[in-house]
Amino acid sequence: MGSVGDAGRHLMRLPERVVVGEELLGRMGEEIRELGDIRRALVVTGPNVWRIFGGSVERSLEGSGIKPTVTFANAATKEEALRIAGARGGFDLIIGLGGGRPIDVAKYAAHVSGAWFISAPTSAAHDGIASPMASLKGSDAPYSEMTSPPRAVIADISAIASSPPNLSRSGFGDLLAKITATRDWKLANLERGEYYGEYAAHLALLSARVVINNRKRIGRMSEDGVRVLVEALISAGVAAGIAGSSRPCSGSEHLISHALDLISPGKGLHGEKVGIATIVAAKLHGLNWMRIRKALEDVGAPTTFHELGISRDQACRAIVMAPSVRPDRYTIIHKLRPDYDQACSLVDELEVA
Repeated sequence: MGSVGDAGRHLMRLPERVVVGEELLGRMGEEIRELGDIRRALVVTGPNVWRIFGGSVERSLEGSGIKPTVTFANAATKEEALRIAGARGGFDLIIGLGGGRPIDVAKYAAHVSGAWFISAPTSAAHDGIASPMASLKGSDAPYSEMTSPPRAVIADISAIASSPPNLSRSGFGDLLAKITATRDWKLANLERGEYYGEYAAHLALLSARVVINNRKRIGRMSEDGVRVLVEALISAGVAAGIAGSSRPCSGSEHLISHALDLISPGKGLHGEKVGIATIVAAKLHGLNWMRIRKALEDVGAPTTFHELGISRDQACRAIVMAPSVRPDRYTIIHKLRPDYDQACSLVDELEVA
């Protein structure tokens, strides 16, 4: 829930600087210099990303008087983040360069060590680019934890457009989730009295609407389509920062996805599972689930769990398990609590198995 106390206090966590454009990785040093006198940076990345982009990033940082040290995020775990946080001494900031793994690991490492965090995505697979949420294994629960937002986001559209198309399709699915997540949030407000931030909800919902309207361009992976997608992902992350929680971005559809992470680990990208689960959540809310399915089809994203290697039985069990993944987060699936037979009937009706 958002940080709302007896006096109505509400904490918003927002990035200080967001830069979106082409060929920005080669100007990273200049962009970071705008934040202050930075001398040493720890770059958290992956070997493939560093092989492709490391040269231009390193030259840019050194050209701006910033000495970089590189470490690879070997796993998206708390243990890995704490290892990196332990190496923080002497570094002014930590840069997450790459996709979800290095960004989440760097974000958490910066949070626990008190360092500045810079988000430099090279793909657009989920909305963690600008949000204060970090998703890591080894947590007490299989969902994102509140940390701190990036001090700056440096989103190089040229680099992101060159990433595998399924990553951007995953980001598209994660944005569709805002349609049902905001409904779940409002439901919790009406039935449980939970804090509801109308502005944050509308901002998250706008992100979904914008990418739906531009789905053909996003599906073609054109640079203008990728820019729309990236800006929408950043906007959704900002909505979470305004809300003080992931409420506007994550609801029953994410709980189904998290349940699948436990039942069928390693199958499909996060946003792919979330996109399909949004079809299910939309049906439970009485929304136009066929529009969501069509949007996924138009962008080339999967519309069945089978495409991800997930069986009908696993999908049904995930729907039943979903409310227990996070009992404190009231959603439509907590209200209806479908049993196994009802879940299977739903899966069959929606043809998502």
